[in-house]
Amino acid sequence: MAAQTRYSNVAIVLHWTIAFLIIGLIIFGLLMTNPDMPNRFALYQLHKSFGILVLLLSIFRLVWRLFHKTPSLPNDMEKWEVFAAKFTHLAFYGIMIGMPLLGWAMVSASPLPIPTELFWTVPWPDLPFIPEGEQLEETFKFLHSNIGKLTIGLIVLHFGAAMKHHFVNKDNVFVRMMPWTRVRD
Repeated sequence: MAAQTRYSNVAIVLHWTIAFLIIGLIIFGLLMTNPDMPNRFALYQLHKSFGILVLLLSIFRLVWRLFHKTPSLPNDMEKWEVFAAKFTHLAFYGIMIGMPLLGWAMVSASPLPIPTELFWTVPWPDLPFIPEGEQLEETFKFLHSNIGKLTIGLIVLHFGAAMKHHFVNKDNVFVRMMPWTRVRD
């Protein structure tokens, strides 16, 4: 049986959909925390809506990943590079699932009775096991904000590694996750 050289179409679609959603969430997050930004309430609601969407898609992606094999890393990668790649992927799964949960916990802890309605139509409940309280809300906000900053760094690292593989190593690591591309021989 030939070795798998590309990710499945489902994995590729999930990867890029979640990636663009996360980049949008970062942009929304930066805009909505600016006190001079008009329509901040709408941005907060969109941020929460897209965050829950990322959570649901990421859970589906994790389940998909558990039951579908991925292409192997190149044999000539250094041990530290293999470790970095595996660590980065685990960190992304932690972020893709953990950040929306932190945001949801923050909203649930808020003493302000502002309901979450996904895309202004679907009511979304607070987490029932999170007690209401300003201090707890601030703790979740601190974690959500600072992990968001770390996420930006991880995205830059991930993109830089992909570019290194494509332009320096000239291997298939980058193209195997790109839609409509062929893996080099």
